[in-house]
Amino acid sequence: MTDFAIIIPARFASTRYPGKPLVALRGATGVAKTLIRRSWECATAVPGSVGVWVATDDARIADEVTGFGGQVVMTSPDCANGTERCADAIDKLGEIAPVVVNLQGDAPLSPSDLVPRLVARLEEDREAVMATPAVRCSASLYAHLAADAANGRVGGTTVVFNRAQHALYFSKRLIPYLPGQTDAEAGDVHLHLGMYAYRLPALREYREAETSRLEVLEGLEQLRFLDLGLRVSALAIEALDWDAIELNNPSDVAAMERILASRGIE
Repeated sequence: MTDFAIIIPARFASTRYPGKPLVALRGATGVAKTLIRRSWECATAVPGSVGVWVATDDARIADEVTGFGGQVVMTSPDCANGTERCADAIDKLGEIAPVVVNLQGDAPLSPSDLVPRLVARLEEDREAVMATPAVRCSASLYAHLAADAANGRVGGTTVVFNRAQHALYFSKRLIPYLPGQTDAEAGDVHLHLGMYAYRLPALREYREAETSRLEVLEGLEQLRFLDLGLRVSALAIEALDWDAIELNNPSDVAAMERILASRGIE
């Protein structure tokens, strides 16, 4: 398999949830660990990477990471999103691997075995510049996303793709639209997990390109790739045994802690 490195972009000044990387989450044993530490543990459980780094511009996050023995690369405060931060990290670290995996710092429930599958997807789909997972929604996951939408909270991202599993669009809305949604139809919605495998040239092209209008409207960095006409490969996977939600809002803390406990994660 192609060599890959994992970078976890993390910023303190989140618009929706300031200080989110340092929020403490209790696991199955009641032990509290910060979100960035749980994300680091998720990343280091991935087999085959050449290394894991947290990319940040904040000294508080850097201190937390070095405190538990993680590696940090300090990046520019001008990075607009995680993809730009990964590109900046590679400028600092050098070409550490031909593929860089962005494992977002608010998604510690992501299955670690997805990373090698994303890298393999890039090997198979030679014209794709980036690969990212799309998880079929279970009824409970759909209900969580629908509740966020009904209550005016910005929840998870959904994605639609064509029969060749090339992404067509990503949205903070639930797409596709399901009139009279049933539990069976919930499986037609795919949750986009915050994980990307990029080819190095794509990272550079992304950073040099102008921000796209859709990217700004949706607040979704990956839409810049589609706006540039670049192929994004969606790795479609079946519903997980747990709801791989992200920590987007303070109200997600309790739900995430319940999932950590149910999965026996310390």
